[in-house]
Amino acid sequence: MADEIKKEEPKTEVAKAVNDGFKPISTGDQPAPQRAGGQRGGGFGPASRQGGQNRRPGFGRAGFGKDRPKDDFQTKLLDLARVTRVTGGGKRMSFRAVVVAGDKKGKVGIGIDKGKDVSQAIEKATRRAKRDLVNVIIVEGTIPHEVEAKSGPAVILLKPQKKGRGLVAGGAVRMICDLAGIKNISSKILSGSKNKLNNARATMEALKKLKAKSS
Repeated sequence: MADEIKKEEPKTEVAKAVNDGFKPISTGDQPAPQRAGGQRGGGFGPASRQGGQNRRPGFGRAGFGKDRPKDDFQTKLLDLARVTRVTGGGKRMSFRAVVVAGDKKGKVGIGIDKGKDVSQAIEKATRRAKRDLVNVIIVEGTIPHEVEAKSGPAVILLKPQKKGRGLVAGGAVRMICDLAGIKNISSKILSGSKNKLNNARATMEALKKLKAKSS
């Protein structure tokens, strides 16, 4: 009866090799493949950057922005607020910055942007303010005529003033007029709005409506 029992054959090639007296080759016996850069397991070390580092001067990590020319724009932070966006995964906190930029020679702009931290929000808003500039018509240190503009609930009235009167304005209106280069002006908020952003937008809309007097 023992002769009738047949020996079961191995089902896999590895088991067959073990039955025949051979040991399977383990993956640990094989050397790690060499990658670009001469390092095992990854080409992110110092050796991987040798021979391929052709960076332009002034654009490296250490010297970024050294060759850029400086502009004459001055920037001021008008408003900084923490905002929350509710999503399906929860609440996401961020910061919103409002920056005013101007060269005091007739160019001024406002920038509004958000960031994960305060510095990032201010930096992004500053770039946007310098990109969205408005040319303001200035005649002898003041505006050529009276102008009124509205943005949302805010309504702003700007009036020209004589030399030596100064900036009779406050808040966002004073900041924008100062960076635009206007030395004598008076303003009035007709709507009674206390929102700095709406007042700033209304002031920019009023400056856009200025026209030079025809001779």
